[in-house]
Parts: sequence; structure tokens; C-alpha cells
Amino acid sequence: MIFVPVILITSFQLATNTPTLIPLPDFLEYKYLPLNAGTIASIIYALGYILLEPVVGLVSIPLLLGAAAYMNYLTMTYGAAATSWSLGIFIVSWIAQFIGHGAYEGRSPALLDNLFQALFLAPLFVFLEYLFMVGYRPELQRRVEVEVQKKIVQFKGKNK
Repeated sequence: MIFVPVILITSFQLATNTPTLIPLPDFLEYKYLPLNAGTIASIIYALGYILLEPVVGLVSIPLLLGAAAYMNYLTMTYGAAATSWSLGIFIVSWIAQFIGHGAYEGRSPALLDNLFQALFLAPLFVFLEYLFMVGYRPELQRRVEVEVQKKIVQFKGKNK
């Protein structure tokens, strides 16, 4: 639950190294949210999450756009140094994900099973887990836990 958000945020930073892809009129521009690949990715994540789970999606907007704005700030302020740090953290986080999945779950990360699930749904699932901890939609939490248990049984059955 730690490394999924770190991977997402560092990928935003790496993507902020692209130029502005969609120019905006001056009155719509915000210094740290140029429409580069990092900012556009954060907007796509937010919109997708709104479609999947509206309340969570709306709550995620300031987190996702805030992360994109801060990553743009780091890129604009520190340039290659910010990118080097982000790349290092990104790589270490993926290694930790693979070790965590292999050592503690006995399986490979979802990246190898379903790219969409690994890159788009995993951050949403982690965000939901944090919201469940503070009492968000207990009935949804129960349904998710039932489905997770079914998948675990399925996985263990395949690997006997």
C-alpha cells in the first residue's frame, strides 16, 4: 500500500519532462499545471476514478492534481536532479513491489497479469483501502473483501 502511490507520483514527475501538449489561453494557465503528459495523466486518472466511484474520484482530484502540480514544480525548479531522484525512487518502488508480491504473497504483481489493473486500478484500490480504514462505505468494503478472498482461493487452487 506504500509503493503503489509512490510509483504513480514518480511516474507523474517523469512525465512532466514533456513539453506542454495542449496550449491554453493565458487566463486558464496555472504555472505548475501545464498540460504536459504528467498533468494530463493526473486528469485522466481523476476522470476515470470519478466514472468508477464518483465520491472517491472527487476526493482524489486534489490529491492527483496536487501531486501533478508538485511534480511539475520539482521539474521546473530542480530539472534533471528531480528526474534522477524520481527515476531512482520509481525503480526502487517497483523492485519493492516485486519483492513484496513474491515474498509475502507468493505471486507476481498484477503488472504481469493485467497492465490496466496494475497501472490504473491499483492506485484506486489503495486509495479505497485508506478510505475504508476511516469508515468509508463499509458495505463496499465487505463486498471487496469477499471478492478478494475468492481470488485468493482461486490463486491458491491454481498453484497447488
